[in-house]
Amino acid sequence: MKKETLVSIAERSGCSISTVSRVLSGNAAKYRISQRTVARVTEEVKRCNYTPSLLAKGLRTNRTDTIGLLIPNIENSFFAGVAGVVIRESRNYNYKVVVVDTQEDERNEQDGLSALLARRVDGIVAAPCGSNSELFASVQEGGMPLVLIDRYLPDAGMLSYVTTDNYRGAVMATEYLLENGHRIACIQGTPHSMPVRDRVRGFGDTLRAHGLGDRIVVTGEDFSVQNGYLETKLALAREERPTAIFALSNLILLGVVKAVHESGLRIPDDISVVSFDDNMLFNYLDPAITCIGQPTDEIGTLAVKLLIRAIREPGAAPSHLHLPPSLIIRRSVRNLLL
Repeated sequence: MKKETLVSIAERSGCSISTVSRVLSGNAAKYRISQRTVARVTEEVKRCNYTPSLLAKGLRTNRTDTIGLLIPNIENSFFAGVAGVVIRESRNYNYKVVVVDTQEDERNEQDGLSALLARRVDGIVAAPCGSNSELFASVQEGGMPLVLIDRYLPDAGMLSYVTTDNYRGAVMATEYLLENGHRIACIQGTPHSMPVRDRVRGFGDTLRAHGLGDRIVVTGEDFSVQNGYLETKLALAREERPTAIFALSNLILLGVVKAVHESGLRIPDDISVVSFDDNMLFNYLDPAITCIGQPTDEIGTLAVKLLIRAIREPGAAPSHLHLPPSLIIRRSVRNLLL
């Protein structure tokens, strides 16, 4: 089927191309186009189901009313939740969102950024999967408004970001486990990501503050169920088995639970678990999982607000926001001191 254009619509409606363009852009009254002509053009547009090209519109107006969203893993409930908020909030500003899932791959990240730039989005919200601050800095320096979420890049100070206070969250979880008398094994996600670095630092600093620096055990390599599963299997096979596992993401936690159950152990009777990240499934597991909750609604909302400000006010000073986490106590931690 031949693609409809302004030219084909103009030919069939008996109007000039400029008249059709002005009707479609909502400027008929400004150019004193009659209601009869507007009706004729509108009827033809509906009849052939014509959709204006966003790229063509962008070339004329220097905007496409679209925002790019770059996330590392849509299967991760944290990023799925943030994505939902970004899409909802963007609609409030009459923007549509183009989502790119990089699948925790830096090459996909570079390709995704290139695709969004080629599509001429008006701004980008991104959670980096790599540590290449120059990549994102160059995008912004090229004139593209950009806001980072969750995984900020500290050596790119001119980039705005919104994240959870990951250090504080790790301190809260570690303190809670120590208060209940536990020897803790920590399973991390991607080691170079800033959330993991902050969480591991909070975990280690808390143990050292309690004179337990010799008990700092951190293993793992990515944000995956398999990582949680394999590292838990290894932890449970140690001669001095931990009494609690601190999983640094919700996907890791699901792997932990699988490994514990396979080993014939019970949570929290035989081993306690805590997750950094909540997941709606955690309320339905038996037992319900204690976790560090992140303010996903606030992260997504603030990211969109900062991006809209950057679009409307080029050159605005960057904002670096660390939002407070919360300790959500459920039933997955046993008090060994009782």
